[in-house]
Amino acid sequence: MPVPGSRPTARPTARSAALLITGLLTAVLATGCGQDDDPSVAAPSAAPTSAAVPTTSAAPSPTGGPAPATSPSTAAVDREITVTIAKRKVTPPTGRVTVTKGQSVRITVTSDVADELHVHGYDLGARLPAGTPGSVEFRADKTGLFEVETHETELVLFQLVVR
Repeated sequence: MPVPGSRPTARPTARSAALLITGLLTAVLATGCGQDDDPSVAAPSAAPTSAAVPTTSAAPSPTGGPAPATSPSTAAVDREITVTIAKRKVTPPTGRVTVTKGQSVRITVTSDVADELHVHGYDLGARLPAGTPGSVEFRADKTGLFEVETHETELVLFQLVVR
């Protein structure tokens, strides 16, 4: 029972819940889409994620020289999407690309400047060395509308529609 004239105090469980929520919000805000240490951005030697197949881009090795490109996967690709970026112009022009759920998709991007490819919703990516194609392959197992973009130049390449 509260003592007259004293201030009410929060119960320990309410205080703990408030701290937990504050911590979770801080963690969510700290993990942004544009972080360079994003584990979903696969270098050629990185192990693929569960939905991805190894990328075929060549990125610099830790020794500074170019790493050999991995060989394309032996699995058949149902849908190949190729994009070129030159002087911030996306070819073909930005639009929507529709695929069927379950299809194997390969997105290959060649940029005239070094950048990073990112497929939102699937959290997949690939490094894009200037003038060298970078690819990401995955099974389109989630339905919806997913933005495919570059991180450094912040260009929307297209919207992937999976039905």
